[in-house]
Amino acid sequence: MNNSHATDTAIFALSRDAIAICDDKKNIVQVNPAFEHSLGYKSEDIVNQNLFGLLTDDSKIRQEIEQELDDEREWVGDVNLNCQNKEIKKMTVCSSHDLQENTDKPKLFLIILGLSNERDKKENYYDKLTGLATPQLFIDRTEQALIAAPRSNKSVALLMVGLDRFVLINDGLGYHIGDQVLKAVADKLNQNIRRSDTAARIEGDRFALVMQITSIEDSVFVAEKILKSMCQTLEIEGNTLSLTASIGISIFPSDSSDQTSLIKHAESAMRYTKKLGGNHYQFFSAEMNTKAKKRIEMENKLRRAIKNNEFVVYYQPKVNLENNAIVGAEALVRWMDPDVGMVSPAEFIPIAEETGLVNGIGAIVLKEACRQNSEWQAKGLSGVKMSVNVAGSQFREPEFIDKVKAALTESGLAAEYLDLEITETMLIGNMEQVIEKLTAIREMGVHVSIDDFGTGYSSLSYLSRFPVTTLKIDQAFIRDMENDTATEEIVRAIIGLSHGLNLEVVAEGAENIKHINFLREQGCDLVQGYFYSKPLPAEEFEKKLAGEYLYDS
Repeated sequence: MNNSHATDTAIFALSRDAIAICDDKKNIVQVNPAFEHSLGYKSEDIVNQNLFGLLTDDSKIRQEIEQELDDEREWVGDVNLNCQNKEIKKMTVCSSHDLQENTDKPKLFLIILGLSNERDKKENYYDKLTGLATPQLFIDRTEQALIAAPRSNKSVALLMVGLDRFVLINDGLGYHIGDQVLKAVADKLNQNIRRSDTAARIEGDRFALVMQITSIEDSVFVAEKILKSMCQTLEIEGNTLSLTASIGISIFPSDSSDQTSLIKHAESAMRYTKKLGGNHYQFFSAEMNTKAKKRIEMENKLRRAIKNNEFVVYYQPKVNLENNAIVGAEALVRWMDPDVGMVSPAEFIPIAEETGLVNGIGAIVLKEACRQNSEWQAKGLSGVKMSVNVAGSQFREPEFIDKVKAALTESGLAAEYLDLEITETMLIGNMEQVIEKLTAIREMGVHVSIDDFGTGYSSLSYLSRFPVTTLKIDQAFIRDMENDTATEEIVRAIIGLSHGLNLEVVAEGAENIKHINFLREQGCDLVQGYFYSKPLPAEEFEKKLAGEYLYDS
């Protein structure tokens, strides 16, 4: 038994919270002593029973819980549970997932905070004034997050939020106005976090947040949203009030592995922020502060870049495997920063997506790609289908269709020479609305490709429901073929089934002759990758079209 497993076992056994472990069918396979004590069941009485047999709630709540758990998402909320003595207790339930040993099926961790009755719940777990979690509940939720995060390969961010100069409001306008401000702040905090996160009032004008994160940038994004919402003026009993806040952030496990230290570290960072003048956030770690500072600088530079049009577009050829001819191109954005030169998309695209700036960048690329393609055709070069990547937020813009039409009209490019590349995840959600928008795009004559296929839901069955024309196999599959025969079979299956759905297939990441020969043998339509060409500036791509139209392979 390794140390990590031993630690998990100890936490499971000693936790004050009731924990039940369920299999992928939601049958209980193990409970801890706290569970037995809270609900009155003995382990042998409850094991092998279905989780939903404990719930007394209506079918709507059951369906909500079941949907979240089936999608392997966390669920947090209050439910009514049947105890062994027939008593019904209202309890707060949190869920987390992990993989069962020696299987790819997830097991469910159900963490229950026992609440003896509604009065106890309100007095002990929720702040009377703001309705936020109390320090007691916050500590419990933090403990749960620290247990669950490693299982899903995540970190935990703890944010301490302190209002700046709040004493002036209390002293100048009275405590009743101060209370109204605190209620408004609580609302702002709730509006800027996910349902799986927890916001608490620690004391006075100090608040705290705990959340699981996949990257440090997640905590930065939340902190910036909170600061922005705080700056919005409040109108309370004829008084116009402006607020600012100081935020301190600590991260598990890089700053500490226990909640007591994490809370102290976040408080320390918050106090330091106040000393610097407030209305900002600071990490406990100096290294994290440096990263956050670079991120803010990058965001400001991106805004300038959009305003000054500092972006250039490179083009990577798409080659027909039957005759080795260039028949298409993918437009790829590059940023020519006047201060440092060329900036890699890997550095600025994630920040652009988080801040919403990616929509402006996407609009620039769309217009330029259409204009350039039209210019090549005007020079007598053979027409190629120009592929342009579309971000999820860009696609969801109400005016997105109008922007596509405008780009075509202004450039004079025929719609058949434009291909919009979207990702699998963009198809999930409001399906009818997505289908309606994609149908409008297809009715214009514009092509639609599914980009990076294999990295999202990877279900060919749903493709028949959407009006798409092309499927792009993710480059990771192509690069792994040489070392994994199973990957070859996946690529072969995708090509065959795609053709069965009358979809054109493009393979990304083709880097050597082995890739080319295999893809040609399987009937792949087009390839894109360094074997034929890296992404090129417009003038170099034009030379390819004019003088080196056919490749030898």
